[in-house]
Amino acid sequence: MYTYEVRVVRAEEWALVKALRLLALRDPVAHLAFLETYETAAARPDSFWQERAAGASEGAAAGVRQFVAEAEDGQWAGTVTLLLEDAGTVDWAGFPVERRQGHIVGVYVRDEWRGGGMTRALLDAAVDRAWEWGVERVRLIVHEKNARAQGAYRKAGFIPTGRTVPLGQGSGEDEYEFALERPEASDR
Repeated sequence: MYTYEVRVVRAEEWALVKALRLLALRDPVAHLAFLETYETAAARPDSFWQERAAGASEGAAAGVRQFVAEAEDGQWAGTVTLLLEDAGTVDWAGFPVERRQGHIVGVYVRDEWRGGGMTRALLDAAVDRAWEWGVERVRLIVHEKNARAQGAYRKAGFIPTGRTVPLGQGSGEDEYEFALERPEASDR
C-alpha cells in the first residue's frame, strides 16, 4: 500500500475534484451517501467545478475546505469537505443552526484504500480545521442504512445526537446526525 498526504485542494485542481466526485457517485452506496446523482454531477459545466475547487481551496474565504488524500503516485485516494455553519442560519435540511459549527460532507475513500485509516485521517484534518475556525462542534449526517460509514464515524469519535433528518416525502428513511464536541466545550 502506498503512503499518502492529506491536504487542501488547490483551485487549479478542479478537473481532479470533478473526477473524484464522479468516481464517488459511482460507488455502490452513493445513493445512501450523497444528495446528488452521477448524472446530475456529470452534466455540470467545467465552470461549476472550477468555482467549486476555488471556493474550497486554501486561501479562499473561511467557510468551505475540501481535503484530499493524495497518494505518493499522485492519485487522489479520498476526500472530505468541511462547511462552516453560523448560528442563526438554516442548514440544508431546513433546521435552524443554533451555534457555530462545522459540517462534514462528501466523505469518500476509494475502495482499494478503505480499512487502512484514510477515512480517519481525512476526518481528523477537517476537524482540526474546524477547531481552528473556532467552532463549538463538528457534525455530519449519515443515512440510517449506511452502517459502514456509521462505523467509521464512531471510530473517529463522532456520536449520534438523536436528531434525525427525514429523507424525501414518504420515503420512510432517515438520516442521523452525528457530532463531535470541541474538547474545551465538553469540559465546561
